[in-house]
Amino acid sequence: QVQLIESGGGLVQAGGSLRLSCAASGRTFNSYTMGWFRQAPGKEREFVAAINWSGSRTYYADSVKGRFTISRDNAKNTVYLQMNSLKPEDTAVYYCAGGYPNEVGTFNQYNYWGQGTHVTVSS
Repeated sequence: QVQLIESGGGLVQAGGSLRLSCAASGRTFNSYTMGWFRQAPGKEREFVAAINWSGSRTYYADSVKGRFTISRDNAKNTVYLQMNSLKPEDTAVYYCAGGYPNEVGTFNQYNYWGQGTHVTVSS
């Protein structure tokens, strides 16, 4: 079993930056693809970014490409999401997910989820 705990959310002004972290328990973290998803009030959960087990491949939603960076430190069992140039439309609950998805952008293909961390971007 794997537990994922997100941190780093908060309130930031438009144009600002935040760094989210997702700490994982379990020895198999290093084998998982890790993803970040987000869900805004009244909207469906959407893909943000993903990274393969080694960190050699990253994937981004078009809406965050060039502004967000996903990375991982397997020695620390942690995955990060650096968010720059934040916009009010980035406001959402951000979730960390892990597993072996065939399609990294499909949330129901991930096995493990964190509880989420709130990100609010004010205009």
